[in-house]
Amino acid sequence: MSTVSQATRPRVPLLDLNATSAEIREELDAAWSDVVGSSAFVGGPPLAAFEDRWAAYCGRRHAVGVANGTDGLELALRALGIGHGDEVIVPTNTFVATVEAVVFAGATPRLIDVDPRSLVIDPSAIDDAITPRTAAVVAVHLHGNMPDMDAVTRVADARGIAVLEDAAQAHGATWRGRPAGSFGVASCFSFYPGKNLGAFGDAGAVVTDDEELAATIRSLANHGRAAAGPNVHERLGRNSRLDTLQAAVLSAKLRRLDAWNERRRRAADIYRSQLPPSVAPVEITEGVDPAYHQFVIRVQERDRIRAELAIHGVDTGIHYPVPCHAHEPFRGFATSPLPIAESAAAEILSLPMFPQLTVDQIGSVCESLAAVGADGPAT
Repeated sequence: MSTVSQATRPRVPLLDLNATSAEIREELDAAWSDVVGSSAFVGGPPLAAFEDRWAAYCGRRHAVGVANGTDGLELALRALGIGHGDEVIVPTNTFVATVEAVVFAGATPRLIDVDPRSLVIDPSAIDDAITPRTAAVVAVHLHGNMPDMDAVTRVADARGIAVLEDAAQAHGATWRGRPAGSFGVASCFSFYPGKNLGAFGDAGAVVTDDEELAATIRSLANHGRAAAGPNVHERLGRNSRLDTLQAAVLSAKLRRLDAWNERRRRAADIYRSQLPPSVAPVEITEGVDPAYHQFVIRVQERDRIRAELAIHGVDTGIHYPVPCHAHEPFRGFATSPLPIAESAAAEILSLPMFPQLTVDQIGSVCESLAAVGADGPAT
């Protein structure tokens, strides 16, 4: 154990957004000042510039900024004509926003279990869940990890269903060298402040290679306006625009994303070298270079471990303590038992992870895990 007492040891936060913003404060201030000075708060060059940069970063031809990641998923589904009478396969181990988007698009989620090692969508479970009503599968990239996207697309293509990526936790992750966001017909991102690429509020984007699909999503997100003019509304839309201030912030941060992700990867390597022998992180899919949005372990007596870590000055999180099919609004969307997600939900624990996390902080977390008797699951 460290010679520093629990009373004097600095607290280790789960996330430190202040440290991230401090690194680029001058760039953020300049971006903010430019937008305020122009009074172009909706649309304009900063938004177009970010969309172009984000599309290129994801290996796509088009990006459409939207108000948040949830809207992005819903609008992408609607733009694809997926709605009433259709089913969309979704892993139950995800944030509820993925399922909400399917429901609000008018389709029926079909919740399936996940891979027991990585806890991301299991391609073999996709094939088993397909019915004549299945229109799409949403491949969720959880914790900065990705599923086997070759297998996901192979299954979907063979059965004639669309693949969408929920890449809200995978900014900068890659599968066999291809970036998250470059697979399937469309990919959706959240830029919630705590994401690897985070705005100063809610924000999101959809990326795609399909020009017509991008135009439809842009129209749906802007009150159904047509390209012909602002007073021509050709479809039922809504207000889900990415505002210019957020786009300017995201452009400033995007320049650092790769460097910040590399720091996350180094932190993960240090964790692996210092974790107690009985504790192991959730596995990364072979072929993935992860973005480590979270660093997640599985432990017995998770709630006790978490409470005692807090006493030691270590903040933690749970992503997610309740699978989607166990939440009241979504109970009817699982047609078979989902034991892997249910078991994991009682064991997963997210440790501090952010680009500015120090070696000493990681050491403090690992020492505290040993001190509180953290032990991995029996199986």
